[in-house]
Amino acid sequence: MTEAVKYVGLDVHKETIAVAVADGERGGEVRFVGTVANEDDAIRKLVKRLTGPGVTLNVCYEAGPCGYGLHRLLSKLGQNCIVIAPSMMPRRPGDHVKTDRRDAMTLARLLRAGELTAIWVPDEAHEAVRDLIRARRSAQDDAIGAKQTVRSFLLRHDRRFGGKAAWTKMYWRWLSEQRFEFPHQQLAFEEMQKRVLEAQARVARLEAALAEAVDAWCFAPLVRNLQVLRGIRLVSAATLVAEVGDLTRFDNPKQLMAYVGLVPSEHSSGAKTKRGRITRAGNAQARTMLIEAGWSYRLSAREERRYRERVIDLPEDIQAIGWKAQVRLCQRYRRLAATGKPQPKVTTAIARELVGYAWDIARRVSPAIAG
Repeated sequence: MTEAVKYVGLDVHKETIAVAVADGERGGEVRFVGTVANEDDAIRKLVKRLTGPGVTLNVCYEAGPCGYGLHRLLSKLGQNCIVIAPSMMPRRPGDHVKTDRRDAMTLARLLRAGELTAIWVPDEAHEAVRDLIRARRSAQDDAIGAKQTVRSFLLRHDRRFGGKAAWTKMYWRWLSEQRFEFPHQQLAFEEMQKRVLEAQARVARLEAALAEAVDAWCFAPLVRNLQVLRGIRLVSAATLVAEVGDLTRFDNPKQLMAYVGLVPSEHSSGAKTKRGRITRAGNAQARTMLIEAGWSYRLSAREERRYRERVIDLPEDIQAIGWKAQVRLCQRYRRLAATGKPQPKVTTAIARELVGYAWDIARRVSPAIAG
């Protein structure tokens, strides 16, 4: 007996889930089943109602703020489920009506047609590390904003630091010597400084927790080996792996470059080829980290003491990749800058090539992880 397949589209919201089912092959009926509560028991009842002897479910829903809990529950129930990126949903330009019912039916129909692209879903341990990294990034942004508030306040009152660098011990000493005419103005200034210290302390706590979490993570060897690349340390390496996952799930580095949105956009027609700015598709956190790392290649290739201490225990072939990447990318940075290209474009080009070296390292380390 041939097994029947039902294609189920779910439009997921905080409280409810709209459900549609497409039967059979392309061109068959697509019907709206109804709306159920976004609760585990309601999902189990729905699966029981839709399945039966000789019936297999293929389920999909769009990624969103509700996370991957529904995907994990359906997987535990033995159902095939994929999560799709909303940005990759095919849409008709003339369709201006949007309802939960229509969205669910569209998902079911496109799933049956094979027109949907599934995203990678992390497991719970991987997602926990990623949440920690994003919390650290948020704390870092808060610290930057707090520092900018202090500097803007000082500039507004024409207080100028005579040293070379801000936020050093000398700078903090200078801040402590600043006095303002009104007591409430002085209080405001002191509170601004406390905000900076609190934000920095939060960043330090989260970085310490991240180091501890990475040690117990299955991707710890990959994170450690990625630090052979100049500009990539613990936080940067952990961010790349946490946001992207196993880098070797991409068949080649070009796919990984496209995934993090570092490849040029293109609008070509006929004999005319036109390429524009990078696509900025995919994961913004990983892309930002790579561009920040690319900035370090503006200086000459060299191995500082801290770098040597960081990579001394790594395999020789991994260290060779790190040095090869440093020599090539430093030279490429200088060549591109000498042509007069804007610095952001140069840094982005370096970040794109850096992805290829990261993929090569992952390809060598991943078999050890699997073992």
